[in-house]
Amino acid sequence: MRRYRLPVIVFFALYAAVAVYGCFRLNFTFDFQQFFPRGDEDLDFFLEFIDEFEGDDNFLLVALEREPTVFDSSFLAQVQDFSVAARDLPGVEAAQSLTSFGYPIKTPFAVTTIPAIHLDDPARYAADSARIMADERFVGNLINRRGTALVTVLKTPSLINLDQSRALIEGLDSLVATYNFPDYHYLGPAYFQKELVAMQIREVIVSAVISGLLVSFVMFLLFRRPLGIAVALVSIALGLLLFMGTLGLLGRELNAIAALYPVLMIIVGTSDVIHIMSKYIDELRKGLPKEAAIRVAIKEIGLATLLTSLTTAVGFATLLTSRINPIRDFGINAALGVMIAFLTVILFTTSLLSYLSVDQIVKIGRQQAFWDRLMERTYQFTQRRATAIKVGAVVTVALCFWGISMITTNYRIESTLPKNRKVTEDFQFFERELSGFRPFELAITSRDSSPVTDFAVLQQIGKIEDYVKEFPFVQSTASITAVYRSINQAFNNNRVDAYVLPATEDRYQQYRRFAERIPDVNLNLLVSRDRQKARITSRLDDIGADSIKVFLNNTHDWINANVDTSLVQVRSTGTGLIIDKNAEYIRRNLLQGLGLAIVIVCLLMALLFRNWRMLIISLVPNMLPLLIAGAMLGFLGIELEAGVSIVFAVIFGIAVDDTIHFLSKYKLARRRGLPVQEAIHLTFRETGKAIVLTSVVLFFGFLVMLFSISPPSVTIGLLISLTLASALISDLLLIPLLLRWLDHS
Repeated sequence: MRRYRLPVIVFFALYAAVAVYGCFRLNFTFDFQQFFPRGDEDLDFFLEFIDEFEGDDNFLLVALEREPTVFDSSFLAQVQDFSVAARDLPGVEAAQSLTSFGYPIKTPFAVTTIPAIHLDDPARYAADSARIMADERFVGNLINRRGTALVTVLKTPSLINLDQSRALIEGLDSLVATYNFPDYHYLGPAYFQKELVAMQIREVIVSAVISGLLVSFVMFLLFRRPLGIAVALVSIALGLLLFMGTLGLLGRELNAIAALYPVLMIIVGTSDVIHIMSKYIDELRKGLPKEAAIRVAIKEIGLATLLTSLTTAVGFATLLTSRINPIRDFGINAALGVMIAFLTVILFTTSLLSYLSVDQIVKIGRQQAFWDRLMERTYQFTQRRATAIKVGAVVTVALCFWGISMITTNYRIESTLPKNRKVTEDFQFFERELSGFRPFELAITSRDSSPVTDFAVLQQIGKIEDYVKEFPFVQSTASITAVYRSINQAFNNNRVDAYVLPATEDRYQQYRRFAERIPDVNLNLLVSRDRQKARITSRLDDIGADSIKVFLNNTHDWINANVDTSLVQVRSTGTGLIIDKNAEYIRRNLLQGLGLAIVIVCLLMALLFRNWRMLIISLVPNMLPLLIAGAMLGFLGIELEAGVSIVFAVIFGIAVDDTIHFLSKYKLARRRGLPVQEAIHLTFRETGKAIVLTSVVLFFGFLVMLFSISPPSVTIGLLISLTLASALISDLLLIPLLLRWLDHS
């Protein structure tokens, strides 16, 4: 060991220098397309659909408020000037607002247009306002229902990237600042992307700092010696640095769940450090020299720590069964991080420790007596209250199944947005005042060679559109029928009640000549170039994934009963539908992933203990925390969505660690010839302290997530903390009972 320790320390120092460079190459990213499930047939259809049409994510909405009404000449002039200037912003392909909209109207001489708002004639504002507020094309789309906000629609690239988003929002902020608008709000993928990436960076920094302070405090309480504290903190910090640097060097993207990485690495590293240092200190206190103490620590704790690292990595690696890229990426990255933490501790930490004596590492005092008393009382409790423990376990399991039955997957976008931030306030404004964010698309395909603009097909499209508009949570519905409704209105003196489809085919043929004069570039938003497909596009209120699924099922049932499906085929699509399908895949992948994790951990346990009884003993206490986590989701009404789904992999991967350390020590005691009762007693005395300490660190480590501004991160931290606490209780109370019952060999 002595001849290897200096080269090991030098290697890690060089690796750390390279890792610092890698940290500057970290790439943060966020877009809703990340959450599209891989290999889904609806996704394949959607990608083909947006190849023929434009996507449903190529917009940025700017709502400009003025109380008590927007119909003020100076405000309208500013909005018009802003809308024109916005066309020159980076990434903006077009801009439109109500101030530039004109109604088509037929005169005896030709079809002309009249402005929706006569900007230069305030005397006509009252009439303009009355007409606009009765027009379904505008209300909720270009003006809010109270008439206190106008919306400028900016057309942006589909699948806009982060650099484009930043440039656009920075330019937009600068432009808005040149006007004295009372208040303004943004909504769109570019805005979400910029703000949520900024949130991710903040979350990673804050979680790393707070976790570091927490662990520093724990190490101070534990060791009370500067060198002992320094070795522990340097080892943990080095593991985090190497992990983040490796991600940067490998070009791995940090997505919406990246805030968990610092917490995860710090607490996993802390757990490994506490176990290895505690064992080294115990051996030194027995009188062994440093070299011998290190060998014993590596031999007895190193194997157990390797197995705990493997089981934790397996827990994360099972996330590869997910079809959702951010979940898969988290699984790969977290598994890599766990192994980096293990190698750092088993090589670097032990090399540093081999230079230090027990007095340099830890201050022995009354705290040791406290731990001895605590472990002794816990051991005695498992003997005296065995019946109470059994009853408590049965009652807990029953309550868990009740809670699990209450789990909901009614995912809402708002539940993932940061707390007390403008991006969330803006989202809520659009949900409350305008047409919201969730895209909803119906793809209409002609059954034969007839174009979708034929009269019979158009009537079916109009029937579907009128049906979905009846639902109060469906907003801003549009289709190719809008062209013919507008022409009909123009031929009827622009009356509001004339915004309907032509009643007869003769009238339709008359209007068709006017419709054909509209440039294809405009119609391609609503009709494919071959005229075989059309779209009905809408926005839905953020009512939740499950509620929307019910709405879609009811809509398709109505279509099958009321629409001539020999003429048209109708299919739901759009980014909203694809993301909402995650709920279905999350449920399925959660069970598949956990099942795979349990099988792999069983194999690892079988290799370690070579005894089916020990296999049962190791699994039973670790199934209870999973049930408790599921029950908490149900009782607390937490939506099971992509981010929350990783909780179960984290819990199973980490919770089994304490079980392995407990049973490994027990196995060593049994090999020395100790009977079951004495082996359990010895395990409590020698391993109990390290298990409790690491669990306390895990508990408070994940509670750090409560400082997050991201609701999913807060939920994840709370769930993991509480369930890992239950895992500790389960290990200390149930394992002794199971050992006394099953281990008679």
